[in-house]
Amino acid sequence: MPAFQPVPLHTPRLALRFISAEDAGAMFQLFSDAEAVRYWSCPPWQDMTQASNYIAQTLQGYADGSSLRWALIDQHQAVVGVVTLYHFDRQNARCDVGYMLARPYWGQRYMQEALAAVFDYGFGPLGLHRIEADIHPDNAASVRLLQSLHFRLEGHLRERWFVAGEISDSLILGLLARDWRSARERTAD
Repeated sequence: MPAFQPVPLHTPRLALRFISAEDAGAMFQLFSDAEAVRYWSCPPWQDMTQASNYIAQTLQGYADGSSLRWALIDQHQAVVGVVTLYHFDRQNARCDVGYMLARPYWGQRYMQEALAAVFDYGFGPLGLHRIEADIHPDNAASVRLLQSLHFRLEGHLRERWFVAGEISDSLILGLLARDWRSARERTAD
């Protein structure tokens, strides 16, 4: 797939834009919060080189078409989170979704807004058929969030990941384009 062109997205309270090298400090602040990354796929970041590597990986994903990552920007121009579409399987028109939100914004439906915009884009211009999520079973808030966005629980994989020396299971959730469109049409009526 060719490089992704920056496509900003907007919600009532957020702007979603592509990440740049200038976002390293904000990414470090987000991913160094031990409570925020409790269910993430890596332990909390310890130094800025991890943020620099994350930015480099992000820019490479844009260049080679392997991932799309948006910074979530609030009305004060602060980076409050990220959403990523990755592991694109072009033959089957599917990908995975990942997301992170700074703790001060939890419980205010910011991520629900951001993900809805990303799913509209994914099932629209990107032409995806399916989006998948891999969630830690103890992350009940994330499971509720995805189910509120019409994902269905499709599986429980035992002892799938080692993160910081701890083994954990995964819940696999999936969303089909037809289910997303049907739900969007019902809310538009």
